Amino acid sequence: MSHPVEADAALQADSTSTPRRNPVTWLMNYLERANKESDKPFDCSLILGPSYTSTYSFGFGAGLSGSYSWDRADATLPKSNVTLFANVSVKGFAKVKLEGRNYMPHDLQRWDYELNLENLPFDFWGIGYDRGRRDENKGSYHQVMVNFRPNYLFRLMPSLYVGPQAYFQFAHTYDFTDVSQIGGQHRDITTVGLGAAVQYDSRDFALNAFRGQFIKLEQMVFPRFANHYDFLSTEFTFDTYHRVWKGCILAADLHARMLYGNNVPWTMLAMVGQDGRMRGYYEGRYRDRDIVEAQVELRQHVYRRLGCVVWGGVANVFHDVDSFSASQTLPNYGVGVRWEFKHRVNVRFDFGFTRDKPGMEFKLNEAF
Repeated sequence: MSHPVEADAALQADSTSTPRRNPVTWLMNYLERANKESDKPFDCSLILGPSYTSTYSFGFGAGLSGSYSWDRADATLPKSNVTLFANVSVKGFAKVKLEGRNYMPHDLQRWDYELNLENLPFDFWGIGYDRGRRDENKGSYHQVMVNFRPNYLFRLMPSLYVGPQAYFQFAHTYDFTDVSQIGGQHRDITTVGLGAAVQYDSRDFALNAFRGQFIKLEQMVFPRFANHYDFLSTEFTFDTYHRVWKGCILAADLHARMLYGNNVPWTMLAMVGQDGRMRGYYEGRYRDRDIVEAQVELRQHVYRRLGCVVWGGVANVFHDVDSFSASQTLPNYGVGVRWEFKHRVNVRFDFGFTRDKPGMEFKLNEAF
């Protein structure tokens, strides 16, 4: 029979062997583990927190980042990845974005996808550089939009791929301050396109490259039988990454998009401030048929999971080649902080200066 003192000691030992979980400690341990490389079939991490962009103001976001391999026995095969991001803001903005990159066995085929569901209260200055330049043209509208963009690429030779792609967009817009700004076009527009892409990709990791190049040329056709308006689209992207010194990467991005046709839908116009370019600009203040933009960024690792960046960039939106004017080139430069939330996946805070006023971005993944 146990002695009472011995029984009390045993109870105390049991109570200390299963201590209560401290939420703060658990969170710190979770974040500490999140950026460790893992051999799990599907390595997934979740992050929650505030968000901010110049377009949508303050909000709350949740990001889910996962990586996996279609052939775990092949150590040379790039990891496939998927990112799910949801965000709501104080201005009534709500967005869900799902995107992924898949590298099939032996990297013989690749398929990517991007799905966006958005509820957007937008400020709107009209179409063209001259409209966006003047504050007095500012109006607004509300838009509910769905767009989906898949593509499938086949390898022709090392790093070179070609294949089909598609595009679908439905935009429902209402509450225009001045509906004449869209030139008599429909408020609700469905856009369906098919095309092809040629891609060269030698990057070591698509979400945060340290070396390599990415070049892509896309040609899309939006036929009349499937659309409110028929038109063509040509898009070119060139990204390059080089190590400058220890812990420092020089990254550069060149992007151009041209739309052709007698009546290009206003919902498909090129806009300054999209896709991690021209950070700090209000998305869509400057919009037109064509855009050419470039940016150069220095990315420096500072300490453990912290890093910083500086960048500079320019953009020009115009109606067609004949109307291009160098005097309408928009400047952009800024600084940012990086925190490695997951191995090679960064949370970024960027503060950008623009021709109009400075702006901020707080997002998941590098800008390009």
